[in-house]
Amino acid sequence: MKLKSSLFGGVAAGVLVAFAMGSAAEAKTAKTPSVIDRQQAQIDELREQIQFLKDRLDEQAAISQAASAQLKTAQTQADEAKASATASAAASAQAVQTAQAQIKTIPAEVKTQVAAIKPAPSWTDNTVVSGRMFSNLSSIEQKSNGTRVAPSGVGFDIKRLYIGIDHKFNDTFSANITTDFAYASAISQTALYLKKAYLQAKISDALVIQAGANDAPWIPYMENITGTRYIEQTIVDRTKYGTSSDWGLHAQGKFNKGMFNYDVAVVDGAGYKTPLRSKGVDVEGRFNVVLDKVNLAVGGYTGKLGKDVVGLAAPGAPHTANRLNAMAAWVDKDFRVGAEYFEATNWNNVTSITADKSKGYSAFATYNFAPKYALFGNYQWVQPTQSAKPSVKDNYFNFGVSYSPTRIVDLALVYKRDKIDNGSINTANGVIGGSRDGTYDEFGIFTQLRW
Repeated sequence: MKLKSSLFGGVAAGVLVAFAMGSAAEAKTAKTPSVIDRQQAQIDELREQIQFLKDRLDEQAAISQAASAQLKTAQTQADEAKASATASAAASAQAVQTAQAQIKTIPAEVKTQVAAIKPAPSWTDNTVVSGRMFSNLSSIEQKSNGTRVAPSGVGFDIKRLYIGIDHKFNDTFSANITTDFAYASAISQTALYLKKAYLQAKISDALVIQAGANDAPWIPYMENITGTRYIEQTIVDRTKYGTSSDWGLHAQGKFNKGMFNYDVAVVDGAGYKTPLRSKGVDVEGRFNVVLDKVNLAVGGYTGKLGKDVVGLAAPGAPHTANRLNAMAAWVDKDFRVGAEYFEATNWNNVTSITADKSKGYSAFATYNFAPKYALFGNYQWVQPTQSAKPSVKDNYFNFGVSYSPTRIVDLALVYKRDKIDNGSINTANGVIGGSRDGTYDEFGIFTQLRW
């Protein structure tokens, strides 16, 4: 519009100047009619040109306005397109983030869904199978009155192989069956027994009852304290003044978070290898206290050892076998040391006329000097008879170093020596001794495998 006004103003000014000049000339001099006509024609021509220019300017202004409107419309559309693109990009980014978050949850969802897919219930769901094997590769030198006797020599023995099956019916009832396979060249024994076979009812931590063959209260407890059962039995078991399992009714419990514990068994007395009926029952019990790392225990046994049976020939079973046990030990993850004492009356004289008394003690220690290595030692002394032949003595010891490459395997390099003076004793390693004395020396590698 400013351009149009300027052009129009310039043209008009020129016309007025020309008109004024012509009027001045006409005033000074007389003009002829032809001159006036020519001037009028010029003025009309100028007016036409001015009108033409005005029309052109109007047309240009209209075009400029249309172009401006189109530009504004295009700018608006561009702004809208930009805003739409920005919103679309944000939406796309949000969609990508949402998709990524969903992808991260897929493994957990799959795991949850897989866990939710359970096979049909089976009796194996609550069944555990376990095992333990004691074996050794060793050299034995046994002498009686200085003469070398069997089973001297080199050989491989599987002393024990236990296979256990434990099934849980519910939170109260469960059952266990454990087999005991034994082969030892020292005693020429190959046999398969039921070591455990019982039904259990757990009323609470303070009262757990088993009916059948189960661990006796004392010997398995001492095996856990010493920690070297795969090398040798504890003193009561090695010299046969007790059994590790028996048939009957068993009850255990613990109080005050395991500080106080008890174990009582009413059994037939002949051991797990010989289930039988007799005129009465035997009773064995144990009470122990755990004070941090200090373990204190007392135990006892009384009964006929399964020898008071109907139809037994005279003299019957005039005596009752009794045994008293006591133990004190310090046990932690790196070091354990302790001592055990027992005394028994008429243990080997239930069916004899004469009475007798036996006693013994042991000391044991284990030191884990490295994460997988330990030094150990065990000494046992027994006087099997104080009345008939009090001079008979049993001095036994073992020592060695053990290595545990994994949690389920133990290997030990062991030396054992047992010396019987003035007689013979039936031990877990066979009958050792002689009229004067007898010795048993063994050196080898002893192993324990458990799962």
